[in-house]
Amino acid sequence: MDLKGKLVAVTGAGRGIGRVMAHAFAARGADVALLDLDEPALQDGLAQCTRAGVQARVYRCNVARENEVVQTLATIVEDFGRLDVMINNAGILKDALLIKAENGKILNKMSLEQWQTVIDVNLTGVFLCGREAAHHMVQLGNGGVIINVSSISRAGNKGQSNYSAAKAGVAAMTVCWAKELARYGIRAAAIAPGFTETEILQAMKPEVLQKALQPVPLQRLGKPEEIAHGAIFIAENDFFTGRTLELDGGLRF
Repeated sequence: MDLKGKLVAVTGAGRGIGRVMAHAFAARGADVALLDLDEPALQDGLAQCTRAGVQARVYRCNVARENEVVQTLATIVEDFGRLDVMINNAGILKDALLIKAENGKILNKMSLEQWQTVIDVNLTGVFLCGREAAHHMVQLGNGGVIINVSSISRAGNKGQSNYSAAKAGVAAMTVCWAKELARYGIRAAAIAPGFTETEILQAMKPEVLQKALQPVPLQRLGKPEEIAHGAIFIAENDFFTGRTLELDGGLRF
């Protein structure tokens, strides 16, 4: 796919990997729709994209709410007249152990709220945005690409029952969509980042972060620009579909 003049929609585009992805596609000449709940952050991301000389607009959208996703994607298509790449990047963390006990006494459990909130955003949100993107891509008749952001945690990570389950589901849905949508000229692929320099990791204590990096062969965090480069590769390579691109510095859980 030649990205110049195409329309790329990015969820979670207010900050972190999502914002960098939006800017990377704008630098390639693609118009960009930035989706997030953080309106001030969206405006900052918008300024970065418009400086690249492309059209860009922002949309406040809760990806876990069906009516908002349906309306937002319809508005994007109405505003730009097309939809070529949908990047499902929005996600949240609510880490907790399944149970925490000491001397046979249960001290804490992962709450249903912690479970459901992460599933709603990280899995259901991807489903809703992917479904609506496919809907419009089929109607427009130009094909397209759906890129889902999974995680190395999809293999299962301590303290992340909710997040790991959601990210494993994202990877599995990607395969389903690649098989189902190929007949319409639509590809589907995923990216599974490892530890990456984002606001979430910046909040970690240095000693905790250093311990997390010990098993990473490259001994460093990934950069958001490196994850964005993976999304560019997927979009531009017309033979890449149904696979998860692992960008984790060689880390294996």
